[in-house]
Amino acid sequence: MDAMIDTARGTAASPPGSWDPVVLWSKPEPERKGTPLLVLFHGYMADEQDLMGLTDHLPAEFTVASVRAPRPAGPGFSWFPLAREDDYSVDRVVDSVGAVSAWLDTVRGDHSSVSLLGFSQGMGVATSLLRHRPADFACVVGLSGFAVPSEDHAFFRDDEAAASRTPFFWGRDQEDPVIAPEMVEFTHAWLVGHTALTKILYSNMFHSITLQELTHVREFLGMTVLGRPLTPKEPGVSRA
Repeated sequence: MDAMIDTARGTAASPPGSWDPVVLWSKPEPERKGTPLLVLFHGYMADEQDLMGLTDHLPAEFTVASVRAPRPAGPGFSWFPLAREDDYSVDRVVDSVGAVSAWLDTVRGDHSSVSLLGFSQGMGVATSLLRHRPADFACVVGLSGFAVPSEDHAFFRDDEAAASRTPFFWGRDQEDPVIAPEMVEFTHAWLVGHTALTKILYSNMFHSITLQELTHVREFLGMTVLGRPLTPKEPGVSRA
């Protein structure tokens, strides 16, 4: 898989003051028109290259775009401060996710649909985008991550999300040492109450992504976006 990097800044297609992220694309621009788009959001202290290796395990019909987070963090980048950091606030989450939403509006017209995949903190971005624009996405995949408590911020349209019930795949390990139990509890409650949830638990995965999980993600994307039939349910799979 040869990824194409887009580092253009301030192009005519970008609204004034918009965010122009570094993006890796799985297909050259002439091959993207009319394809379903899958946008990848990496985790804390990673970058846009971190998840591109997943592309070889996903349906070839998709154009995949992996986006670099805006905020330098250690050897990589972050989408917003961690909850334990002094400068964390819901407003910081909203600023970051709002910029991503505006960027998506500049590319979505070239595609038949838009789906999201976020790992770790990137799942916080994907779920927040869904909560902001519940009708905009064909499906969402969240891997070893969380949803952000909204603190009743108007950016999060949770009532609309509950009405839309977008298909959502959530994969994680109960022994994940990174995501705090209270965040897992909040995320589970939110997903059950606001999405059409497929939840799968994996053993010995911890805070990572496995080939077994990618097989399930490929199946989920094929079913929800491409209309492929679902294979028989496996042990450990809960479609809440």
